[in-house]
Amino acid sequence: MAAPSVFSEEQIATYLRYIDLPLRLQQQRWTGEASKDLHFIEQLHTHMISAISYENLWLHYNPTHTNFINPQETYQNIVGNRRGRGGYCFQVSIFFNHVLRGLGFPAYLAPVRIRHRVDGVPQGDYSGWVHLVNLITLTDGSKWSLDVGFGGDGMTAPVPLVHDRPQTNMGSQEVRLWHDWIPSQLHRTEEAKLWIYQYRNDAQQDWNSFFAFSEAEAMFADFHNLNWYTGSHPESFQTFTCIVVKFLRRPKSGSEGNDGDQEIYGKRMLVNGVVKENLGGKTKVVEDCKTEEQRLEALKKWFGMIFTEEEKNGIRGWGTELHGDGSEGVIARQGSRGETWAYRRGKDWQRTWSGPA
Repeated sequence: MAAPSVFSEEQIATYLRYIDLPLRLQQQRWTGEASKDLHFIEQLHTHMISAISYENLWLHYNPTHTNFINPQETYQNIVGNRRGRGGYCFQVSIFFNHVLRGLGFPAYLAPVRIRHRVDGVPQGDYSGWVHLVNLITLTDGSKWSLDVGFGGDGMTAPVPLVHDRPQTNMGSQEVRLWHDWIPSQLHRTEEAKLWIYQYRNDAQQDWNSFFAFSEAEAMFADFHNLNWYTGSHPESFQTFTCIVVKFLRRPKSGSEGNDGDQEIYGKRMLVNGVVKENLGGKTKVVEDCKTEEQRLEALKKWFGMIFTEEEKNGIRGWGTELHGDGSEGVIARQGSRGETWAYRRGKDWQRTWSGPA
């Protein structure tokens, strides 16, 4: 049985209209019939990630350069204000958790360790918990992970908690969960194994691990602490990189009419000032913004985002501001151990550490 949601039935209904879920599904709730419920959460997931972008601009176009994870605040900023805004993992996944609960699904949140990208590829050791996924068990006993807030290589559909069951993610990319220990684990019992989210861009490539999680639950208070690190610590890439990812959907092949099933076929991304698009094959640059005016116009054109004057002014003087004159944006911050971190804008953000202040 689902835990209570903070959202009212009216809020849930407004959200379902906002993401343009087909009318035949807008009245559906948890039925207890596993196949029917799975189809529903597959379509809900598709519409969620294509209607509500993954984005961390609340940290940049903001006078306080902080964000919020309270689901009612997220609801108002996305659904209530209707300005095309989204949020990053803690915002949209906690929000989505309350949507699922409001629809009657027994969903809970699990914390996630990730491997950071180097030259676009995840590698190296796993981080501490900096992400989260929704987990649901259906009445047939099957368990499913739903991730609506990971960004570019995230799940485009629910993935079953089954060892080594590949599924198509987008284009030729496949994803799967691999049940195993990660290198840093010392307690290696069968029960201690983690679900490792892996991907490969085509069948000829090796699988690569992106993140790992257990089936243990974390609560809002845990994510409050984790969000503080992710949204404000000088080591967190979220604080010195502007990111937007919007998935693109279309009618599924064989689905007829406006009420047919939808599928993800591509994605559109912004990283700092560069807008890219991938329609299931190669990623290409579609716009390269040099000034704030250009980027704000691109955010409206490519992502449907509209910013208030306060938000536009909030990035002035911040390290991620686009200057357009070749000058270098810099953020300097002091870390928790007395170290000073500087972030300098060139082609990509570069982080340097100057040691104890």
